Amino acid sequence: MAVEGTTERVLRLLALLPRRPSWTAAQLAAELGVTDRSVRRDVERLRAVGYPVHAVAGVGGGYRLGAGTRLPPLLLDDEEAIATAVSLRFAAGGTVAGAGEAGLRALAKLDQVMPPRLRAEVRAVQGATETLVGPGAEIDPDVLVTLARACRDAVRVRFGYAGRDGERRERTVEPVRMVTTGRRWYLMARDVDRDEWRTFRLDRMLAVTPTTWRFRPREHPDPVAYVQRAVTQAPYRHLARVRVRARPEELRGLVPPQVGRVEDDRDGWCVLVVGGDDLEWLAAHVARLDLPAEVLEPPELREAAARLARRLSTLAGADGAGALSSDVSPPGP
Repeated sequence: MAVEGTTERVLRLLALLPRRPSWTAAQLAAELGVTDRSVRRDVERLRAVGYPVHAVAGVGGGYRLGAGTRLPPLLLDDEEAIATAVSLRFAAGGTVAGAGEAGLRALAKLDQVMPPRLRAEVRAVQGATETLVGPGAEIDPDVLVTLARACRDAVRVRFGYAGRDGERRERTVEPVRMVTTGRRWYLMARDVDRDEWRTFRLDRMLAVTPTTWRFRPREHPDPVAYVQRAVTQAPYRHLARVRVRARPEELRGLVPPQVGRVEDDRDGWCVLVVGGDDLEWLAAHVARLDLPAEVLEPPELREAAARLARRLSTLAGADGAGALSSDVSPPGP
């Protein structure tokens, strides 16, 4: 039999095995239209490439596909491929810890080999589906896949980028890694024209196109730390440093990584680094933590906190009489 025929038969055997708990050699031979001896040879071929096909002797025995020590190549039919791709697309944009990045890598591999007709069905399912999630920037899954491939293959990417001023500029970058904060996706890459490391929000990218230019990966900062520093500092007019009496892990549980950075200190204190365009907003944000705190910088933050305190005192009334209590209802309309 030709090699092509043998390969096709082995793949058919692989598709058959999971459909029943156990198959006899005669049952498999009848399904495949071959002899029992051919079945035994094909089983050995599967074992050679890592599929754990177990043989059980006796009445009720036969061949069954078991779990091995490593993951062999998987064979999916059309329905399984569509279901897997749809699940991976939603996982890539979801909030399940660890699922996003792994799902994105798997989606990039699957999308690369999926026939166009199946890819169109996956997009149709996604286009007809809404998810009930918190507010966040929507990202085209095709952009995620394109950038994931570019990171994996070390290929330069071109795209239009809408800056904070709204002006669009063309960028060519060497992508390293994507980082998600849960609400937004960021790309850490080397900007070729500026020859420096930059972060780019994926929701501001337009017409993302991979080039044919491969680059040699170079030493780079830690992507997570770099993106966190960029999103908590660079976009804002003011950068505050506040000592807070709390354990670092306690404070990190109160302050999302896209809002502020927590630095270890000593003696039960840590330092919160947080940016903002309004100092009184920063003061209110720190006050809401309900933890002892001390402003390190800027000194203007202390003045903003004092102004905010005076306004809150006026709102509550000098002796607190203006505040609403649990047994006093607000006036009606």
